[in-house]
Amino acid sequence: MGSGKTTVGRVVASKLGIPYIDLDEFIESKQAMPISEIFAEKGEIAFRKIEHISLKELLENDDSFVLALGGGTPCYANNHLMLAKSDAVTVFLKASVGTLVQRLESEKNHRPLLAHSDSNLTEFVAKHLFDRNYYYNTARYTIVTDSKSPDEVADEIIQALT
Repeated sequence: MGSGKTTVGRVVASKLGIPYIDLDEFIESKQAMPISEIFAEKGEIAFRKIEHISLKELLENDDSFVLALGGGTPCYANNHLMLAKSDAVTVFLKASVGTLVQRLESEKNHRPLLAHSDSNLTEFVAKHLFDRNYYYNTARYTIVTDSKSPDEVADEIIQALT
């Protein structure tokens, strides 16, 4: 959350001339409701099941596209294993706690996990990074995003792919 997946994903797709898909937007379209509403009405467990099914559907597609996952996607329902077994090239956009907190501070009310958190933002981000680090590090490539523009990060990703 806050690493730049959506922004950088769009830039990479544009530079490669292939479609961009945001998993959350894909889910919202299929469910005909925003992620925040899915969380509120059905809960996180139901959302994670929907997310898993949606990811599987997309990975079974033979077309080339850039897919931006949600921050928790690799961490649930063995999605990290499904990604590893697929033809997908996975990239972890790694940002420091300080960078993530700075980026997320103004978005707290628009992100379901942040909106319902009782801890302070720095503590929340640090804990989630610690808990999710194993899954994130199963990505084929890791790109550090601190102090880099979306274009710079996108260029690093494209360079890694070639």
